[in-house]
Amino acid sequence: MNKVILVGRLTRDPDVRTTQTGRFVASFTLAVDRIVAKGAEQQTDFIPVVAWGQLAELIGNHVAKGHRLLVDGRMQVRTYEKDGQKRWVTEVIAQNVEFLERKGQAPVGGGLSDSQSSGSDDISSFGKDVFPGEEIPF
Repeated sequence: MNKVILVGRLTRDPDVRTTQTGRFVASFTLAVDRIVAKGAEQQTDFIPVVAWGQLAELIGNHVAKGHRLLVDGRMQVRTYEKDGQKRWVTEVIAQNVEFLERKGQAPVGGGLSDSQSSGSDDISSFGKDVFPGEEIPF
């Protein structure tokens, strides 16, 4: 199974382009804090993310540097050749994106996926259907 879920902030505005066939592609970097031992210095990973199609277009129109996002997708490793050298690129291909908050503002909720233009899913509702005393199946 190839599944990646990240929560982080955009390091800069997304770069949105169109391919020769007219398909949108958005590239951005997500700054994701690592879980570290208590008292240890916080560490951050900068993870490249790519979104395609309508999701890419919507990200370009609604997301900016500093926004906190939840990205759900898959890891992809690809190679290309430059100046006779083989190069490797590891990136996350976004399938769903949730807007958690804009820098300095309260959480905004709402999300986008590559299979729909907008979503009514709100991360704050996650786990709301579990009632006290009910067993969780994991």
